[in-house]
Amino acid sequence: MTIYPAIDIREGRCVRLTQGRAEKETVYSEDPASVASGFKAAGAEWVHVVDLDGAFAGVPRNLGTVGTIAELGLKVQFGGGLRSRASVERALAMGAARVVIGTRATEGEAFIADLVAAFGDSIAVGIDALDGNVAIKGWVNRTATSALELARRMDALGVATLIHTDVASDGMLAGPNFAAQEAMLDAVRARVIVSGGVGRREDVIRLVEMGKARSNLDGVIVGKALYEGRVVLGDLLGVANPRGEKR
Repeated sequence: MTIYPAIDIREGRCVRLTQGRAEKETVYSEDPASVASGFKAAGAEWVHVVDLDGAFAGVPRNLGTVGTIAELGLKVQFGGGLRSRASVERALAMGAARVVIGTRATEGEAFIADLVAAFGDSIAVGIDALDGNVAIKGWVNRTATSALELARRMDALGVATLIHTDVASDGMLAGPNFAAQEAMLDAVRARVIVSGGVGRREDVIRLVEMGKARSNLDGVIVGKALYEGRVVLGDLLGVANPRGEKR
């Protein structure tokens, strides 16, 4: 199982937003690339980067930082404001190994089908759920679309990776919504990355156990717990891959 340490960028800084709310921002570093370098030193191979400015504006604002992080030798999974093919192409050209489409996935399947045909496994879809329904545009708007319904549609299009975030859990450090994550894993064949709520080592242990019964559990995104010192990245990497296996 892959541990994806998270870097959320807003106005050039590394921040975290509780439950995605812009007014609940905590700044952890003025230099996201330095944070990424620390993740690499701890043994991470992937980093999950979110352009919060892009998510709210609808177009990426921090692609330069993506390039800087990719140059460190990390695989960058990048999302935030990717609502056109041109934006996707720019993010990949800057060094992103995988890009995450959120809002546009709810607006029509043709766009996603085109991206999958062109870029294959480099395309992931982010499904952000609030009380079971999809939230879009930086989690500002809640839709009437069921998260599981959207996941099944994306799975049918051949999307290889889904990132399922439980918005209510995000940044709360109270544990993931395990029931919702299990339902997502059982609903699709695609790889699923769990996001939201990890607050302690035991949460990752439980996800590892979940993954033994569900082979499509790809990994987990960990953010605030790392920045608050609740967990240690090197330890989580060992928990997720006890024999030092590469993903």
